[in-house]
Amino acid sequence: MKIRRLLIANRGEIAVRIIRACQELGITACAVYADADATALHVRLADEAYHLGPTAPAESYLSIPRLLAVAKEANVDAIHPGYGFLAENADFAAAVAKARWRWVGPPAAIIRRLGSKTAARKLAQAVKIPMVPGATTPVRSIPTAGKLAETIGYPVLLKAVAGGGGKGMRIVRTAPELSRAFDLAQGEARNAFGNGDLYLEKYIDAPHHIEVQILADHHGHIIHLGERECSVQRRHQKLIEETPSPFLTENTRRAICRAALRLMKAARYRNAGTVEFLVDHQQRFYFLEVNTRIQVEHPITELVTGIDLICEQLRISAGEPLRWSQRGIHNSGHAIECRICAEDPAQNFIPTPGFVTDFMAPHGHGIRIDCGIVAGSTIPMEYDPLVGKLCTWGATREVARAKMVRALQELRISGTITNVHFHLNALQHPLFLKGNYSTQFVERERASLLTAPIPNASHAVIVAAIAKALHQTDPTHAASAAPHPSAWKISARQQGVQHGMEFF
Repeated sequence: MKIRRLLIANRGEIAVRIIRACQELGITACAVYADADATALHVRLADEAYHLGPTAPAESYLSIPRLLAVAKEANVDAIHPGYGFLAENADFAAAVAKARWRWVGPPAAIIRRLGSKTAARKLAQAVKIPMVPGATTPVRSIPTAGKLAETIGYPVLLKAVAGGGGKGMRIVRTAPELSRAFDLAQGEARNAFGNGDLYLEKYIDAPHHIEVQILADHHGHIIHLGERECSVQRRHQKLIEETPSPFLTENTRRAICRAALRLMKAARYRNAGTVEFLVDHQQRFYFLEVNTRIQVEHPITELVTGIDLICEQLRISAGEPLRWSQRGIHNSGHAIECRICAEDPAQNFIPTPGFVTDFMAPHGHGIRIDCGIVAGSTIPMEYDPLVGKLCTWGATREVARAKMVRALQELRISGTITNVHFHLNALQHPLFLKGNYSTQFVERERASLLTAPIPNASHAVIVAAIAKALHQTDPTHAASAAPHPSAWKISARQQGVQHGMEFF
């Protein structure tokens, strides 16, 4: 069945990404938007756009009845959930199938089985994949969690059974911390995913976070597209990813990819998905979870394989067989992704919503930016602060890294604070240069990573100096301009604030 009209049940940069894939395949892209997104980029680029409801996610992007009503109104053939929101919600997938629309992702039964962290662990155990010690059923009370934690030993990790992205996750290092951490994780999980169930596992200190990209069709064919290193994280949410991992040996790389295939074959997986692992300093790997959706970091896999994962998702959902065998996959070069977020790294990465007064994307060979904003965009406080993903490709890791540094220096986002300076510091840190960093990289290297990059703000310094000189040497100009600062002076001030400086 050919997909002719697709509803994109998401927003921001992933909605833009899916819209572009649809337009390349001749599919009518139908966007949805809440009040805060009425003029958002994904609304402007879509072929059609439909109002969902109020800004609050529960009344718009998380409302299954409203999304289904809009899908019916738009007369679509299929629904793509993107990532986040309802992307891993089995009830939504089941409702879409019941209405006889195509769901761009695995069937509801597979989401239910693998989307549950505890059920996925049971399957991994059955196919003999190493696992971190922990629960295989939800832990629904603090006393139960306490008993299990004492059995496997502190520190332990509380995680939401449904969902991902670091939501509903807490490290518990001692018994007195457990009660408060349990309540916080449960509340966050319930708010983010509508399910407060938690599970508990042994916390491995300073591991590498490795994930394997899978594609599987409805004809029994399944392949992997290699692994991604995702260890640069804050609050268990990824910030920088690269492929291939600079840490894994070839033997570990082959073993971990084979394990991912074994698990997904046993699950009879369909469409795109990711198997995630923790790897310790001795190259021992442990199954972590399965993401039954497209990942934020999928572009770097596209850069090294030449395969458009969103287009393949749509083809698979339309019933087409995979166009590659495992032998036909040839990864080339190295790719890096930096997640560009409206947040302040110096203030514990607090979100910084606002109005984008100016935006300039970097360009050049091997540079790609997937973005959900332009100049004039509003970044709402109600949603994730991710505004785009800057990716680079090079024949070697060092070429890709050097391109990323140059691209980050060229990127301009004015009107709000972003994490661009964090990325610049991270890409030039000795541990990153060696490829020898873990999930504790950000926490342990905060002092050097969060330093404001004054040299990279030279343009703001120059503009500020000119403005100050004009103010001091021309009293008439200064007096008349004071109540109404010029646009370029406002821009200089915003750039200075963005880089942690104050001039005026």
